[in-house]
Amino acid sequence: MEPIRLQENGPSFDARFDDTVAAALLSSRLVGVEPRGNGWFTLIPGARVGMVRIETGSRSVEVRVQPKVGIARLLFLLGYLADPGWQDEDIDIGDAEDLLPAVIDALGRAATLALRPGVLQGYRTVEEALPVVRGRLLMGAQMTRQFGLPLPVEVRYDEYDADIAENQILLAACHLGLSVPRLRDDTRVQLLHVMSRLDGVSSLPRRALLPPWRPSRLNRRYDGALRLAELILRHASIEETGNADDVTTAGFVVSMWKVFEDFVTITLAEAMSGTPGTTHPQFAINLDQDRLVRMCPDLVHQRHGEPVLVVDAKYKAERHAGYPNADAYQMLAYCTALRLDRGHLIYAQGNERPRVYDIEAAGVLITAHALDLSGTPAELLHRIRNLATELLASAVQG
Repeated sequence: MEPIRLQENGPSFDARFDDTVAAALLSSRLVGVEPRGNGWFTLIPGARVGMVRIETGSRSVEVRVQPKVGIARLLFLLGYLADPGWQDEDIDIGDAEDLLPAVIDALGRAATLALRPGVLQGYRTVEEALPVVRGRLLMGAQMTRQFGLPLPVEVRYDEYDADIAENQILLAACHLGLSVPRLRDDTRVQLLHVMSRLDGVSSLPRRALLPPWRPSRLNRRYDGALRLAELILRHASIEETGNADDVTTAGFVVSMWKVFEDFVTITLAEAMSGTPGTTHPQFAINLDQDRLVRMCPDLVHQRHGEPVLVVDAKYKAERHAGYPNADAYQMLAYCTALRLDRGHLIYAQGNERPRVYDIEAAGVLITAHALDLSGTPAELLHRIRNLATELLASAVQG
């Protein structure tokens, strides 16, 4: 069956499948699923993008939701959240139309290129029981694990080999990538080749935390491949029910509002880092004196310990009637709690000129800004810096 292709926040789609598939698709949270009767369901795309494939004993259903910003821009946003300084020039996705196959294909090429000079090796700390002393003797472990017997000897030593975090992450991502449907044959060959080069590297347990690694001169050639591998491992999943229904769900789902809000918060905080004061993402405040109504604006800038600027990001587009009223209500509450006369909302799309709400009764001005996500990464980051300058200037005026 051909994939069902949808657009982020686009038109719905009617499809027919059994209740088991519908339940698995609903639990993936990629799309909304509404029953229509007689086995028909309406799929409603929202602000989540990616791919979900559900396989049962009788059939398979695959749903793909494309991001409005494009695959390359989404990868830049995701990559920047993981590593500020990421540029989408670090990878090449060509003219890919589907998110997950594009990421896997880019991983195969990036990993092949990274391993071309050879598999990276490094030092890792090993603790084990040996028949001879090697490295440092662990007296406490010898007493508790070996009950004071002379052999085997509990030791800790440094091993120099390929079984390091960088290779473990690449291996895990390639292994997961092979389970993705509709991969190109050359991509599958590349992944298998990379995995053969990493023979002897430990496999990461399923759902385990990714081992930490630090960019350095030695692993620089791995950088692009590792960033892609981490994106895959953080956002992709394969689930099996293990019951009589025998349902397997493979997915790669990204919440666009979370990506946008985190990106705006991180980049604005970076742009303000060289200015007087301190910038606090996800700043916890209370609306009432008894601290019963808790709130958390995306970003607050303080000077001398006092708030001077509050910002909240919204992954929404301006409509004909303007931005949603609820956002203005929320920002007014933030300004009230922080005792500020100005607040700023950052939207993903809208008019070039900011829209200003003058709430005369409260003595508060709320400005809605639209952030253009198009252009190159450098252009987007330049807009962020200009916006940060504008926001700080308004704080001084206030």
